[in-house]
Amino acid sequence: MEPTVVFVYKIETQNYVTVSDLNENGEWLTYELEHEDEFETFNHEESNPLEGKGYMIKQSDVNTMVEVVNRYIQKYRHSFSSSSVEAGDQVAAVHIVSSESAAGSLRVGLERPKVVIGFLDSFSIGPLWKLDKKAGQTFRNEWLYEHINYEQDDYEYENKFTNTLRELEDIPGQVPIYIWYGNNSDEQIGLRFLLFSLCDKTNDVFLMNSTELYERYIMPKDRGQKISHTGHIEQKDLRLLFEKGQKNPPISEQERMQLQEEWNYLAQTKEVLRLWMRGEIKGVKENHFDPLIINTIEMLHRKQEKKDFIKAGMVIGEILSGTNELINAFFLEYRIRHLIYSGLLELKGIPKSMRHYSVKLR
Repeated sequence: MEPTVVFVYKIETQNYVTVSDLNENGEWLTYELEHEDEFETFNHEESNPLEGKGYMIKQSDVNTMVEVVNRYIQKYRHSFSSSSVEAGDQVAAVHIVSSESAAGSLRVGLERPKVVIGFLDSFSIGPLWKLDKKAGQTFRNEWLYEHINYEQDDYEYENKFTNTLRELEDIPGQVPIYIWYGNNSDEQIGLRFLLFSLCDKTNDVFLMNSTELYERYIMPKDRGQKISHTGHIEQKDLRLLFEKGQKNPPISEQERMQLQEEWNYLAQTKEVLRLWMRGEIKGVKENHFDPLIINTIEMLHRKQEKKDFIKAGMVIGEILSGTNELINAFFLEYRIRHLIYSGLLELKGIPKSMRHYSVKLR
């Protein structure tokens, strides 16, 4: 970026970092060289850092630094893991789930020792085309960047996706792997993607269908509402479900190959919206929810004394509360913006997030 400037970042964690981590955490020092040729022999511990002078760094360059830092962290984690195994330390079971919120519940609910990996992604939305390859990941990142307002730093989603793939690579051999998923499109697609990503692993893999386990062991007691997403299950219930579900045998090679083949099919599709319908993953048209959005706004207008603007977040909240179907709120917000640009809705405010603007029917 600058031929005579050296940035030094002190890595203080074994966890992979993102652009926001590099921007907000960690110790940064800056040095200036007399000539760029000095870099090959430069040692920051033998030099004095700059004081009272700083540099503005482009976010794309910070992202490049993230990749470099994470490669060093992974190299260190591998050597650390090897020494731990040689020392006879207990290697924990690994639990993987396609939801950060569900991963948080598993970390609290399950007994130690264990490792929990949460996949930050909504596989029900956005392109899946060649997602198991770098080209497909770039294609998906660009689509999400142009359509979905995740309200986070540029490259943050991309970093977390790549970091999760690194965590999957880091799983040591012979450690049992438990994949948690419910009967919804996000987690069902995630199951297939995870099994494909783990295809080189010889570990025993156990499938934990949280929806079926919940219906079998918890629902008969309280006759409560059906649960279709792992993230909706209480922490104490997750512990019970694990105690019951871990008695099941690991997935067979035949079933594993079948689910990997189903992923291969999904990785060739071009839809950007998928639903879980009658036990199958179904691709639907991008405008599938547009009539529901318009009908909901019409209903909210009827409740007003005078037709007026309604917060986009209120429209989305009304839709989510009125259906048992798991719908991605950020995808609904994207479709609301599309209806604005198409001229069907009027806009008041700045559509930088669903909290910042209101809509009404033209």
